Amino acid sequence: MSERIRFHLDENVKSAVARELRRRLIDVTTTIEAGLLAQTDESQLAFICEQKR
Repeated sequence: MSERIRFHLDENVKSAVARELRRRLIDVTTTIEAGLLAQTDESQLAFICEQKR
């Protein structure tokens, strides 16, 4: 059984990219939505590992 790919986009990626991925039914979170704006790379990595992204 294969798992779907889950992405996390950091604050440098335009919101249009997330919108278009979602339109194609791809599971995406963004730094802004996750409340991680201006957080360290380590914080971002901890989030994506916890979320299995």
